[in-house]
Amino acid sequence: MRLALVACLIVAFLVTPARAASVALVLAVDVSESVSAERYALQHEGIARAFEAPQLIEAIAAAPGGIEALVMEWSDPDKIVVTVGWTLIADKDAAAGFANSVRATQRSSHGLTAIGSALVAAGAAFDRMPEPAGHRVIDVSGDGMANFGVSPIEARDALVKKGITINGLAILSEEPWLDDYYRGNVIGGPSAFVIVAKSFESFAEAMLRKLVQEVAGGAAAIHAAARSPRQMQ
Repeated sequence: MRLALVACLIVAFLVTPARAASVALVLAVDVSESVSAERYALQHEGIARAFEAPQLIEAIAAAPGGIEALVMEWSDPDKIVVTVGWTLIADKDAAAGFANSVRATQRSSHGLTAIGSALVAAGAAFDRMPEPAGHRVIDVSGDGMANFGVSPIEARDALVKKGITINGLAILSEEPWLDDYYRGNVIGGPSAFVIVAKSFESFAEAMLRKLVQEVAGGAAAIHAAARSPRQMQ
């Protein structure tokens, strides 16, 4: 009987699903025509550098289950490409591997600015996650207003109804009012926010601040939920 009990415990351990990541992040990166090769390189390297920064690594390590991250480049509606697929990141080594994966990719397109279509594609990416996550967040970074594709407001509202948060990183090199546009037309969901990069040169610092805030916020929500007593039905 003891052997049978041990066998049952081993089986139960093996079939128990892995703890879900605290946050699932889709990094949706603008590669439209206004983004020159130099500006693209600054975005590309800025994302990689963020995942090598001690501040983000510490935030990830404190997040129960780590995070899942995916990189998507967007311009025209038919030129939206996942360049780095879903990756579980729970420690420094995994973060470094993700940074290397980002650096290994090449620009996918040059096109118009279809923010709404990018949001729709980013939302669909959550359906392909290997494991669910506590919080689902879309990070949209770009330097211009939408000029093609699905309405950003329509796409945003549909995603927020599904419990997805959309945050923005507005690069003000072309349109100094873009942060206000993002606040009114792009971001949405619980605690949604916009981070501003005054130029592509400050993109890396802005991306790091945004990621740390998102990961830390997701971890705090998970800890708070764990401490809260179950509500009586």
